[in-house]
Amino acid sequence: MAVNRVPVLKRCRSLDLDPVYLGIDKKSKRKASNAGRKISEYGLQLREKQKAKFIYGVLEKPFRNYYKKAEKMSGQSGENLMVMLELRLDNVIFRMGFARTRKEARQIVDHKHVLVNGKCVNIPSYLVKAGDVIEIREKSKGSDRYKQVLEATSGRVVPEWLEADADALKGSVKAIPTRDIIDVPVDEMLIVELYSK
Repeated sequence: MAVNRVPVLKRCRSLDLDPVYLGIDKKSKRKASNAGRKISEYGLQLREKQKAKFIYGVLEKPFRNYYKKAEKMSGQSGENLMVMLELRLDNVIFRMGFARTRKEARQIVDHKHVLVNGKCVNIPSYLVKAGDVIEIREKSKGSDRYKQVLEATSGRVVPEWLEADADALKGSVKAIPTRDIIDVPVDEMLIVELYSK
């Protein structure tokens, strides 16, 4: 599997992104080397796409596939794309506060710690639906890892479209989110412009 080994804070600087959106509390004291430079229209569009890919941890090919699916759905392609990325199982685990970062959430799913409606799912890109019940399997609930995770994420606000019970490590998807409640600093219209060339 392809892995991006660029340090996270360095990547955040180059994309002009606050590390908080990745679940990371560190701040970089350095300035981006391209600060103050004028960016072309194409550069802006590309940066928005890279930002979305970086936040959700999606590689180019799957990202393009999401976009193709989003185009076929009714409504606006950009909004559909953001909603689909938000409904990924690894992102939902992160949003519920059962993982510190999306990378950690992906690992938790990969290692078969997650049950969706009582069935073990180990596909991070699995798209959840409204009404799905998501929980950490019984065997894993007692591990120290989750105690540490819950301590680290105790102050995190769970989005209104999700319901989470931190003590039981269980939650559910109340509804499909709309674009206005997804707090990700990405201008999806620029991504649409980029792909429609």
